[in-house]
Amino acid sequence: MRSDVTHFQCRISGGIAFVNLDRPDRKNPLTFDSYAELRDWFRDLVYADDVHAVVFGSNGGNFSSGGDVHEIIGPLTKMSMKELLQFTRMTGDLVKAMIHCGKPIIAAIDGICVGAGAIIAMASDLRIATPSAKVAFLFNRVGLAGCDMGACAILPRIIGQGRAAELLYLGRSMSADEGERWGFFNTVVEADALETAAADMAKRIVAGPTFANSITKTMLAQEWSMTIDQAIEAEAQAQALCMQGNDFTRAYDAFVAKEKPTFGGD
Repeated sequence: MRSDVTHFQCRISGGIAFVNLDRPDRKNPLTFDSYAELRDWFRDLVYADDVHAVVFGSNGGNFSSGGDVHEIIGPLTKMSMKELLQFTRMTGDLVKAMIHCGKPIIAAIDGICVGAGAIIAMASDLRIATPSAKVAFLFNRVGLAGCDMGACAILPRIIGQGRAAELLYLGRSMSADEGERWGFFNTVVEADALETAAADMAKRIVAGPTFANSITKTMLAQEWSMTIDQAIEAEAQAQALCMQGNDFTRAYDAFVAKEKPTFGGD
């Protein structure tokens, strides 16, 4: 998997890709180029056998301030409808690429996490925050609808319809304490422990049955639109597929030998 990216930072180590936006002086805003490169990178990730988890981290005490006011917001006000739709579809494609990349994504959130930054956190599988984390879906504060990049579909599934509606209608910040109580954050840790906590969680994922983890991520996304009967049947097929894998046999053999299994991801 490529780590030689241009518009964000990426480091790959031990089966984990550590990525973050790279403009800390501006609280890490997104640009047209970083949107597109992140989209393409996550699309490629589905084919990568050397990466089994992603940590999307903060930089300089902040996660992301969202779309750059001067490099994105300003130009958008001068675009045609066709150009605007091309842009909004492109940003939505980043979320789809994250959901379908086949690898669990952990968002490690410090400080400001707003707009499209909040969407990236939302589209991740797991979220760890610091006490200073502030998440805001502030689209209505710039005259736009809250239904941006899948927010009206995904956010209610994480924190509930009423709480999602509050954040999307008011555009207010959700504190770390609220986010943890509401289930947006899996845990809150001190700032100096954030990177370690995210890396440790990623290491636990990578040490597990990574092929089975990819199936879990796929089913978590696909079952949104299924009936209960369809979901149970889909899971029966998915689990039967995993039962044919070597990791299932490794786990059984280790149990019999009273040892901890060492998974191979196949």
